[in-house]
Amino acid sequence: MTGGEGARRAVTNYLGRFAPSPTGPLHAGSLVAALASWLDARAWNEGRGGRWLLRMEDVDTPRCVPGAAELILQQLATCGLLPDAPPVWQSERGALYQQALDQLIAQGHAYPCACSRKDIEDAHAAQGHDRARHATLPYPGTCRHGLRGRPARSWRFNTTEFKPKYPLALMDKAQAATFSIANGTVRWADRRLGPQAQHVASAVGDFVLRRADGLWAYQLTVVVDDAAQQITHVVRGEDLADNTPRQILLQQALGVATPSYLHTPLVCGANGEKLSKQNGAAALDLDDPLQALGNAARTLGLPPLDPSHKNSLPDALGMWVNAWARTYNGPS
Repeated sequence: MTGGEGARRAVTNYLGRFAPSPTGPLHAGSLVAALASWLDARAWNEGRGGRWLLRMEDVDTPRCVPGAAELILQQLATCGLLPDAPPVWQSERGALYQQALDQLIAQGHAYPCACSRKDIEDAHAAQGHDRARHATLPYPGTCRHGLRGRPARSWRFNTTEFKPKYPLALMDKAQAATFSIANGTVRWADRRLGPQAQHVASAVGDFVLRRADGLWAYQLTVVVDDAAQQITHVVRGEDLADNTPRQILLQQALGVATPSYLHTPLVCGANGEKLSKQNGAAALDLDDPLQALGNAARTLGLPPLDPSHKNSLPDALGMWVNAWARTYNGPS
């Protein structure tokens, strides 16, 4: 393949996705992420567009609400945000997650853990560490070298001894511009936030791959599914930006590609905290889908609708596709 052919493939091969959890209907914040990921796909390659997929992240079954997935599909259709293929359901993909975990275990990247949350808190308390509000305590590595006779509860990824599956010197220029791993620090370039860095071992510690309740952890499922669906571009809320380095580590350990990332602004409630289903965010009012989409577009820094014109849904979406291309679709 010549350099020109490779450049064209890099530009035209676009697979994006929106991956809601069916724990309730979409709210204003989740519509921002849905609209942003849809616009990014449609604006790609000078408006010729890429493909936009939908994935229901329904592995956390205790939190899933019956009928919520179908309602989310209806809400997206009402807003004109239609996927280019039937939705994928994580609850049907357990064999893929087990295969990935088995690979990590065989490579020495994953180990069983006997610790409960209280065990982790007690270990930090013994060292005089206080937990900041909303912060998660890094895993102290208690079971990294053995369970000491205790029964295993979960499986964790060993961040302290991780080496990239492929030497960084062998990465192509596009990958090297997207991320790097050196001395335990993952650095990556976010298309909106710019250069980012995190030392995963000290910031997070060895993170969970399979939970104590037997359910699959988000970090593993999202990496496996993005790889299986050949996702090239991830557009999601800014609250997930600090998950990116963990996912890059897993991608490298499993030998799969690292997508390009763009993290969008968040919609916050009156208390200044991010809108979420957990804190009671109201379901989208879609009596006027154009108004709901206009609010989401404003959060994304896109132009408002012209009140002097009667805007149709396709016209409004077309205008925002063009605006997105000018605002966000530079080099990735």
